Amino acid sequence: MFTSDKEDNNLYSRADDALNLSQLRHNPCFLGFLNEREQFIISERFSYAKSKIRFFGGYDNAARRVMCACDYDVDNDDFPIDKLCYKFRKEDSLSHRDFLGSLMGLGIERSCIGDIIIEEQFAAVFVKSEVCDYIKSQLTKVGRAGVKLIPDNECLLSYEPDIEVLHFIVSSMRLDAVVAAITKLSRTKSASLILSGKVFTNYFENHNISYILKPDDILTIRGNGKFIIEGQSSVTKKGRLKININHYR
Repeated sequence: MFTSDKEDNNLYSRADDALNLSQLRHNPCFLGFLNEREQFIISERFSYAKSKIRFFGGYDNAARRVMCACDYDVDNDDFPIDKLCYKFRKEDSLSHRDFLGSLMGLGIERSCIGDIIIEEQFAAVFVKSEVCDYIKSQLTKVGRAGVKLIPDNECLLSYEPDIEVLHFIVSSMRLDAVVAAITKLSRTKSASLILSGKVFTNYFENHNISYILKPDDILTIRGNGKFIIEGQSSVTKKGRLKININHYR
């Protein structure tokens, strides 16, 4: 999920190439699938070109999405994304990791695979159109379990994100205070967690225990998950802050 400076610079170059190529050809140019961090840093780096960059992952609220560089509006249907739906036996209990491993075992690059949504007996896999037919012909087993390709209308899945709204009372919006509230650790132990490189704000490692979190900041704590700061709702009589945080499960 988290990349090095060298990888970031490579991503910037690829995004810049896509923007230049789309302007040269006056046609959409696509890049992806990209993870949430990659989308975020592209949006920040190329903020001057926000009207020319759009992300879509095959459905609303997708985590992994394809970047489109274009001077004009591009419909969702124009993105080179296909959805493949599979059914498997209830007792097989296949996971996201199982499907991803089998797909990459076919020699498919990670950038060609979008979200993989799994519920009991069903899975939906979003892929780049260029690899769709190959996957259709090759993916008949995931691990040792057989899987069957089925029509989209037979795939009984929910595409809504699983979000839990958490409520905390904290002394301040300092990073160590909020991390302590989420993890149920002491301020001292939460500070150690931050200093050890296990806490990220907006997808970047943050060692500043005094960093003040703001609404819409993305907070990731290894071992605990991803959180988005909704903000302060009120202040208690003792001056402590009541805050709301969205936990993406």
